[in-house]
Amino acid sequence: MQSLTQNEIDEHFMGRALELAQQAALADEVPVGAVIIRDHQVLGAASNERVALKDPTAHAEMIAITQAAAAIGDWRLERCTLYVTLEPCPMCAGAILQSRIPRVVFGASDPKAGAVTSVFELLSDPRLNHRSEISSGVMADRCGQILTDFFASKRALGKK
Repeated sequence: MQSLTQNEIDEHFMGRALELAQQAALADEVPVGAVIIRDHQVLGAASNERVALKDPTAHAEMIAITQAAAAIGDWRLERCTLYVTLEPCPMCAGAILQSRIPRVVFGASDPKAGAVTSVFELLSDPRLNHRSEISSGVMADRCGQILTDFFASKRALGKK
């Protein structure tokens, strides 16, 4: 991985997050996947599990953050990068700030609940004591399409 460009690394790990999102869709969960890396090693990888766990906080990012913290034995996820297929919501953005993740890469924007660039800009708010570098739109078409397809199928089933 050392000889790859940052864009190639970002696409590689976003591809892994997309695989997790696809698994979520197959489990009838909103298809969002998240991967946390440090030094090109995966520390946490998860998809949404709100339905399976009956837990409103079981977003992909939240589970991946918990896994990564356990993997390194520290709540501070310094030197880590979070890859997530959908722009984080306010809850997840808060967890990103609390865990001190310095870099967040996301695919599709969320114009209704995005807390990074769309509705709120929590990860870059100068009033807070931590900020994250943001890379948005990585594989955005694929990240958005999986969500579009999932909700279209839900609507079609609801009409039957």
